[in-house]
Amino acid sequence: MGKDIASNQGHSVNAKGEPAPQELDPEVKTVFVVEDDEAVRDALCMLLESVDLNVRTFNSAREILEAYDPTWKGCLVLDIRMPGLSGLELQERLLQLGCSLPIIFVTGHGDVQMAVRALRKGAIDFLLKPFRDQDILDRIHEALEVADDLEQQKSTRDALLERLFSLTPRELEVLAMVTEGHTNKVVAGKLHLSQRTVETHRASVMEKMQASSLAQLVRMEILLEQAGGPSFAQAIPEPSTSGSSDSHMSPLARVRLNRDPRKIH
Repeated sequence: MGKDIASNQGHSVNAKGEPAPQELDPEVKTVFVVEDDEAVRDALCMLLESVDLNVRTFNSAREILEAYDPTWKGCLVLDIRMPGLSGLELQERLLQLGCSLPIIFVTGHGDVQMAVRALRKGAIDFLLKPFRDQDILDRIHEALEVADDLEQQKSTRDALLERLFSLTPRELEVLAMVTEGHTNKVVAGKLHLSQRTVETHRASVMEKMQASSLAQLVRMEILLEQAGGPSFAQAIPEPSTSGSSDSHMSPLARVRLNRDPRKIH
């Protein structure tokens, strides 16, 4: 019976003892298995490869943290109890790194409360050991579907954020107000502008946001918030009293700064 044995660098060898590729194809989804029990780790690897799933194994939390790449796609299968960092601590570290890969925990009978804590922090499922092969395969396929949904949401969010980045502060104010249901006349009064100026800003907003109607703008805001982005009102820059401190940036500006470390003007 062949084995897939994780090396100290988080790379694996296949059943023939040949080294697996060290670089992952960023377009291919992979199941990342973190399990300190070599027998369980090897069995999981062989099972996943038998159904043509890409798999990469690690024997500790620290090992996967050293190898982690934010471009990874797929899902994680984590043992909840491991020497050193536990599965829960690993989950927390990955969240701090911005990792959004769906997580499945495998746990012993005495760890159900820990598994519930993991679910509350965003894990999508957990399985009690011992589990049937089909059960873990079903959970992994579900996790990969969730990963597809998350990737689509991120793509939508990024596209909408790029459009928002193109708006001026005044256009953001007009956008937020019109999507709250205010008429051009009300917006003009609140912003101390002429109605004609508001109409000009509104037309510019529609063009930059690639929207053909107010309803479409509202749907964009809903999609953006569902994908973890700011509302249009939150995107409005906050007035600064002491230069360009990050504390005075709008949530949108902070999102942008995180994506591009260059100074935002």
